[in-house]
Amino acid sequence: MTFRTAAVLAAEGPVVEGLQVLTVSELCERLREVVRAQPQPVHVGGEVRDLTRAPSGHAYFNLRDDGAQLACVLFRADADAAPGLRDGAAVVVHADLDFYPGRGQPQLLVRTVRPRGVGDLWVAFEATRAALARDGLLAAGRKRPLPRFPRRVGLVTSETGAAIRDVLTVLRRRYPLASVLLAPASVQGEGAADGVSRAIRTLDARGDVDVILVARGGGSADDLWAFNDEGLARAIAASRVPVVAAIGHETDVTIAGLVADVRAPTPSAAAELAVPDAAEIERALAALRSALARGLVARLRDARLRADALGTALSPASLAVRASASRHRLTAAHAGLRAFVPRLLRHRQTLDAARARLEALSPLATLRRGFAVAIKDGRVLASVAGVAAGDSFLMLLQDGDMECRVVRTRRR
Repeated sequence: MTFRTAAVLAAEGPVVEGLQVLTVSELCERLREVVRAQPQPVHVGGEVRDLTRAPSGHAYFNLRDDGAQLACVLFRADADAAPGLRDGAAVVVHADLDFYPGRGQPQLLVRTVRPRGVGDLWVAFEATRAALARDGLLAAGRKRPLPRFPRRVGLVTSETGAAIRDVLTVLRRRYPLASVLLAPASVQGEGAADGVSRAIRTLDARGDVDVILVARGGGSADDLWAFNDEGLARAIAASRVPVVAAIGHETDVTIAGLVADVRAPTPSAAAELAVPDAAEIERALAALRSALARGLVARLRDARLRADALGTALSPASLAVRASASRHRLTAAHAGLRAFVPRLLRHRQTLDAARARLEALSPLATLRRGFAVAIKDGRVLASVAGVAAGDSFLMLLQDGDMECRVVRTRRR
């Protein structure tokens, strides 16, 4: 007996009630043949949505208009020649039409991309950014630093999304000292911008929140569009509490991220930016404790060495040696003084004799003996020839001077 597997039976094209049953792969292959039979290449115009760039360098996006959308892939070699490709851009693509069995959908293998006007999303985005820039809300100077050690973290996100789980996991791991206050809000669809704005104002009004995280996981451009709302941007700017915005992925740029005090690439990264790492703080404190301990040990060692040196210096033996040395110095000084006394007496006698001679020759000694000195115009009068009748002169006596006038002169 021969056994056949289910795959073999399916490949043989089983017949059910007279109808041949195709496998999914067979049907997709037929669809691919039909799609590839269309005239190639094609030029298709539309608006770029949900643009993503893979690590390989390939770009994936949807080309969309009001009624439909097509998946597109732009391989790395061609993506490098399309630097202006972005969400919201209106473009015309030159592409080959293909069918991708893995997803069961047609797709465009894009070769070139050229701009075609400006897309509606991009126009709205630029208008909002320009309005906020005019009011100075995008200026770097108005960005506030985040608190170093927040005690309470406000979180604005969906209660059911992945972002809340990621943020709470990081906060618990990095800084369990901070409490988290959740202000739930819808982060997608109609009314999401108003809901997030109300949540921010609620947290800001409490007065006990140190930093606010606005988080939303990845999604398409339409999914994230609520965070390009001008009212939400102004609510973020008006918050007295610093705001960290983590919307989508690193490549997703939103108005909320531009206005926020800090823009994080992901919700997890926002949590890491909002709080310090408790493990790093513990390591830093341990290093400080070690440094303090080493410093205290060194100071105690130095104090002990100084105390030992002082104790040695004040010991009886050391004091006796120092006293003996001082006694010898005093004895030598006394002997030197005694030897100097005769010399001092001789010098005093010589000085007394010189003073006696000077006093004998001094004009003052002459005045004390009853004589007087006549001075005219600052010079001593040694002769009557130096004056004439009527001249004035000064007469110096022992106890003072007097002014005299010449009545007459007589020579001897």
